[in-house]
Amino acid sequence: MKAIVITAYGGPEVLQQQEQPTPSIQGDQVLIAVKAAGLNRSDVAQREGNYPPPPGVSAEIPGLEVSGIVTACGPDVKDFQVGDEVCALLAGGGYAEYVAVGEGQCLPIPAGLSFAEAASLPETIYTVWSNVFQRAALQPGERLLVHGGSSGIGITAIQLAKALGSPVVVTVGSDEKGVNCIELGADSYINYKTQDFETELKDTGVDVVLDMVGGDYLSKNINILKPEGRLVHINAVNGRHVELDIWKVMMKRLTITGSTLRSREYAFKQKLTAQIKRHIWPLIEAGKFKPVIFETFLFNDAAEAHRALESSMHTGKIVLVR
Repeated sequence: MKAIVITAYGGPEVLQQQEQPTPSIQGDQVLIAVKAAGLNRSDVAQREGNYPPPPGVSAEIPGLEVSGIVTACGPDVKDFQVGDEVCALLAGGGYAEYVAVGEGQCLPIPAGLSFAEAASLPETIYTVWSNVFQRAALQPGERLLVHGGSSGIGITAIQLAKALGSPVVVTVGSDEKGVNCIELGADSYINYKTQDFETELKDTGVDVVLDMVGGDYLSKNINILKPEGRLVHINAVNGRHVELDIWKVMMKRLTITGSTLRSREYAFKQKLTAQIKRHIWPLIEAGKFKPVIFETFLFNDAAEAHRALESSMHTGKIVLVR
């Protein structure tokens, strides 16, 4: 099969198309003929040598989410058959013609969605559901702050929180992105280049913060969280070594948590898949959540797609398509 391979650690130019062995399947795995693959910041980190995959997962072929058609099923597969159109969460290997994955990480493509739209769903929905609604236990009526509101994670968090009854405020890098977030359901936005989110929110506060920034955002997040508030980290692009005022955490009875998804065990991802199918897929099929595709690129143009991702000019997802 053809695959986009990281030929050396470095810039987007290291992504090259090569011939690779087609994956074999076993147990409850399905083989998917990939029609589209979503891009994520972790793909860039892997390309740069900063995000190694879990043991047994290809370090050369990036890609954490795909959509496509099931072409073969292992002997223990129960829920899918050859010909089914699916999207899937992966630990890697998505920039390829075929990928093997356990059926417990696959979902049927919601009616009416294209392969590109379906490929944009798994990584962000699994991440938001796991962190915002499970770890942070966001409740209807509670106010959510999302840093990076125009990212794939951001637009997913906005729509899911609104659909499930919570007001949302976001931080963004431009007024244009802020308007885009308002159109998707955010109640307000803060342009972090011209405003300080702590100053803007200190009087009203928030109940939950979803943070992918880290660094000096930690103290500001703590200052604006209401008593019993929850802060959940999913990245730390501005730095992971920070100072923490433990007294403030104690006095406000705050919960500070975080997680990564890629390395979690298969059983955990199976449970997430079942919960997402039960709670989120009906929202998509009812039109209460819509995928937002900023731009698509052919697989051969993966380097250009990575440049677009790194430019941070997008609102929504960038997707590779055939």
